[in-house]
Amino acid sequence: MKLVICEKRTAANRIAWILSGGKFKTLKFGKIPYYSFERDGENWVVVGLKGHIISLDFPRELNRWNSVPLEELIWAEPVKFVSEKGIEKLLEKFAKENPEIIIATDYDREGELIGVETIELLKKRNKDLGKVKRARFSALTKEEIERAFSNLVNIDYNLARSAEARQFIDLIWGATLTRFISISANKHGKEFLSIGRVQSPTLAMIVDREKEIREFVPKPFWQIVITFEKDGEKFQAVYSGGNIFDEGVAKRLYEEIKDEKVGVVENYTEDEKREPPPPPFDTTSFLATASSMLKISAAKAMEIAENLYMNGWISYPRTDNTVYPKSLSTGKLLNVLSRLYPKEVDFVRNNRRKIPTRGKKESTDHPPIHPVDCPPMDKLGKEHRMIYDLIARRFFATLTKDALVMCKRCTIRVGGLEFASEGKENIEKNWKEVYPVREHWKRLPRLGIGEELKIVSLNLVRKETKPPKRFTQGSLISEMEKRGLGTKSTRHDIIKKLYSRKYVVGYNMIPTESAFAVIETIKPYEISKPDMTAQLERDMDEIAEGKKEWVEVVKRSRELLDGVLKSLRENEKTIRENLRMAIRSQNVIGKCPKCGKDMVIRVSSNGKRFVGCTGFPDCRVTYPLPQRGYIEKTGKSCKRCGAPLIKIKGREICINPECNGKL
Repeated sequence: MKLVICEKRTAANRIAWILSGGKFKTLKFGKIPYYSFERDGENWVVVGLKGHIISLDFPRELNRWNSVPLEELIWAEPVKFVSEKGIEKLLEKFAKENPEIIIATDYDREGELIGVETIELLKKRNKDLGKVKRARFSALTKEEIERAFSNLVNIDYNLARSAEARQFIDLIWGATLTRFISISANKHGKEFLSIGRVQSPTLAMIVDREKEIREFVPKPFWQIVITFEKDGEKFQAVYSGGNIFDEGVAKRLYEEIKDEKVGVVENYTEDEKREPPPPPFDTTSFLATASSMLKISAAKAMEIAENLYMNGWISYPRTDNTVYPKSLSTGKLLNVLSRLYPKEVDFVRNNRRKIPTRGKKESTDHPPIHPVDCPPMDKLGKEHRMIYDLIARRFFATLTKDALVMCKRCTIRVGGLEFASEGKENIEKNWKEVYPVREHWKRLPRLGIGEELKIVSLNLVRKETKPPKRFTQGSLISEMEKRGLGTKSTRHDIIKKLYSRKYVVGYNMIPTESAFAVIETIKPYEISKPDMTAQLERDMDEIAEGKKEWVEVVKRSRELLDGVLKSLRENEKTIRENLRMAIRSQNVIGKCPKCGKDMVIRVSSNGKRFVGCTGFPDCRVTYPLPQRGYIEKTGKSCKRCGAPLIKIKGREICINPECNGKL
């Protein structure tokens, strides 16, 4: 008997269908389905798990937050326990039959660990278990699965140990630091404040960026902008001297030329440039593009990609690879995709590049993310269609010729001043025909040197320097990768946690007062900096490569955490006072117009949020609040009624419903 272990039931069903040629039986053990069929004269059983079936936690006696010393937590041994009892019993049933085991979980760190956990469970029931092998694949297609099961390999225990080390380290760091911060802030239960090894430096980046924005002082500058006209086509040129930060100088230059009627072309150039297509998708670039182009959150995009993979429509979505392997038959794949994209495939075939584009990162575990089959688009949800279409079009782009772009530049003299303009236009769009791109190019007509151009308008324009942009989920994931924070498999979950903990809100990530409170408290300590956690990530890579022992890395991480906790303990009183003050102040909206005391956000017995005066019961001033959306403090009061002003969805409003600035 052969027992195939899959990570999820969807994958188990598909693998059973492929290996049996669609001739399998669905059986049940209690409520748990499994699949049985005959193949090559042998009985095969395919079981789908629910991801990790063994969990890691501290012993129950260490769960008392206030009575367990945190130093004890750092050096305590976490315990493993089976979280899926039904699956455990099903595995025990099959272990008795001494089967040959084939691990067919996702081929990555977590998948390898899930496989090893399953083997350990089976061996508890049967120490003399049959041989254990591994099926490695990057897509749930017939060709890929048949190839994987015909070329079984050994389990990569180093890869599994690196995942186990991460579990240990994240549990110990997360529990210790979260308890310290939450107890210091007096925030327990559902409202606890979480921090962690990767979460904290990531949140620190967001808070630092927000501080830059808030502290940014815009500087005024002036531009002299002229609109010219040639053959009915208008275009703008700007003073070549650049932005002018002295208003007096700007006005003097403007006065020099304000009565001029024409400009004379001094220089004009045209250059053809090639724009190559983007490289194939790895996980980071895929999530960043889904966020920026489709406005789909990183966690949602990954969830959808995993679903598309499980159904056999795209390749495995967790990969660092940006180079297609030689074994990938792009021509064969185009034939498959022509059923869904006939026009695009024809275009790619007629404009095919010799070698697909390639990025800087190459690995052998999985290929870049690409489509492998055509889904029934009419049966997919809108976001599933959008994600699949993005992946398919990126694949088409990587196979298509460079775009050819005409870059035009000119300088035009007006009086004694020189003005410059440039424009771009596509000569041959090529890959841009099959992949969506946003191009906000200005057009520039063809000009001749010495040609006189009519001035349509001449303006002195006042502008201001702008602060840096807030992070989006896409730009944050890219920055996390750059700084070595998290992995391709964990970054989207870290971001999701920042939202669920109410540390950030909005598409352009705005940190809440809780985020400021936590980060300002831990800022002087190593936990807020990316260097330490980036080094731990490198250590875990070395475990996977067999260069370091996982026990050694876990011990080193405990020593680091012990040092961090000691430095926090030395300043515990200050940290406690700062945190509690910050937490209190985050709910203060402004001053009461009646008594002058603080007005704070409260929640009524029926769960509705409102603003009440801290002078209660002597002062009973209250105002309702919108029940949805992030409420941003402005620090301003209404000029009409004196009530605090708040900002919701970018709009400033008075919280007094009887005032003209109604909610």
